[in-house]
Amino acid sequence: MPKGGHRLAAAACTIACGVCIGAAAQPRHYTLDPSHSFATFEVLHFEASTIRGRFGPLSGEVMLDPGARRGRVQVLIDTAAVSTGLPVFDARLREPDMLSTATHPQASFVAEGFSFDAQGAVTAVRGEFFLRGHGEALTLTARRFRCYTSPLFRREVCGGDFEATFPRSAFGITHSLPFVGDMVRLTVQVEAIHQPAER
Repeated sequence: MPKGGHRLAAAACTIACGVCIGAAAQPRHYTLDPSHSFATFEVLHFEASTIRGRFGPLSGEVMLDPGARRGRVQVLIDTAAVSTGLPVFDARLREPDMLSTATHPQASFVAEGFSFDAQGAVTAVRGEFFLRGHGEALTLTARRFRCYTSPLFRREVCGGDFEATFPRSAFGITHSLPFVGDMVRLTVQVEAIHQPAER
């Protein structure tokens, strides 16, 4: 090898590795998989039993950049799609003094405050939850989170279970207080499919 060739080869290798690492660290974009993305809620009834229901499927987009420890998510929730297993109760929940679905057909969660562990897994997402046209700060804490290669889509899929609690009265839903509890426990199960960048 010519004099100085080793240094040139080493420099070229360093540059190539830097390009590879930089490419791997680029933000990755995902869309929610509607077959695996739902939100469930729980609220106490006379402190004797728990009322449970579900919204979904959810729609939305996610950007993850664990290397830069940042992310962005927007999740849309069709409020009329509430389901408790009891149609009469579902209809009551859609009324103006409850979810007010005719006036506010969508709720949403928008966030850019992401926390990651040392392995790059999401541990919490901090943002704003909009319901009935009103926004409140909300932090979703991950019970679990992982990414895997889906045998169905043949792409990377990232997902997890996230939890939060909030007072429904903060959004103007005060019907039946205090007999039906104010604090709502929200659990969001979500999986999102990687969307390769267009060339």
